[in-house]
Amino acid sequence: MNTPHTNTGLAVEASGIVKRYGEVTALDGLDLAVPTGTVLGLLGPNGAGKTTAVSVLTTLISPDSGWARVAGLDVVAEPQRVRSLIGLSGQYAAVDEHLTATENLEMIGCLYGMTRREARKRAEDLIEQFRLTDSAHRPLKTFSGGMRRRIDLAGALLADPPVLFLDEPTTGLDPRSRGELWDAIRNRVADGTTVVLTTQYLEEADQLANEIVVIDHGRAIARGTSQELKRHVGGEHLDVHLARPEDIGRVESIVASVASGAVRIVADEALVSVPVASGVDALSSVLNDLQAANIDVVDIGLRRPTLDDVFMELTGHAAEVEGAS
Repeated sequence: MNTPHTNTGLAVEASGIVKRYGEVTALDGLDLAVPTGTVLGLLGPNGAGKTTAVSVLTTLISPDSGWARVAGLDVVAEPQRVRSLIGLSGQYAAVDEHLTATENLEMIGCLYGMTRREARKRAEDLIEQFRLTDSAHRPLKTFSGGMRRRIDLAGALLADPPVLFLDEPTTGLDPRSRGELWDAIRNRVADGTTVVLTTQYLEEADQLANEIVVIDHGRAIARGTSQELKRHVGGEHLDVHLARPEDIGRVESIVASVASGAVRIVADEALVSVPVASGVDALSSVLNDLQAANIDVVDIGLRRPTLDDVFMELTGHAAEVEGAS
């Protein structure tokens, strides 16, 4: 399981990673390559293996076979050195709610081997960077979810690691808090940090990732930039927003006649979406059929594919936005 000793210019690389739990294969020959100073987005349905991949890369668990290297170091042979060069922020804020923001960060700094003075200075700098100065001396149990996530991310950045792993960092946050964390991540990347990001939010990968790897059943089933993956789906998509959700079943049958792929239904938005090969002709045909069936629509139109469409095409279902993976 030794890593090849080559200078590749990659901050993170893995080859043939396998991890099994009894009869369950969580990772099944996963390959990854992340150039220094870029963001890799790991996408996949719940249980796809994203969090297991991060756990291997951050030395929390060992692979059964294959190899992985982070910052040029083998994660199995040199785990302590790897840990000194990475930051990890998970789905659940790894902070003590009874301590203040400053105390939490100082404690993390001491765990990294900093002196108390060094840890306090670094904590103060990060608290200012994350716009939490007014709350620095409040216990974290009084913080909002978004504020806790910012402190958790600050903790991952305390030792100024060259490689940062973010496992579902914005799950459950409101759009404003999510946007603030996105800005913080962009700032780190601009300073040269390499980021591996797992996320359930396709918009997040679209906004942040230089390259996206879609994982399903422990294997990478697609990889490329956001635009490359969207071109993989190709064509246009026809969206029908209905006035009455109870009409979804009938509309699904109507659009199926012009579909070039799977029909996607978003029930809480009364939306039926379908890829089409001939956009204008498909739109005209569906409009005629809707009128003949006396089905009212709020809006209907054509659009270019999104990462949601890519996810649906590759995994067979829409992205989920709750739970762990």
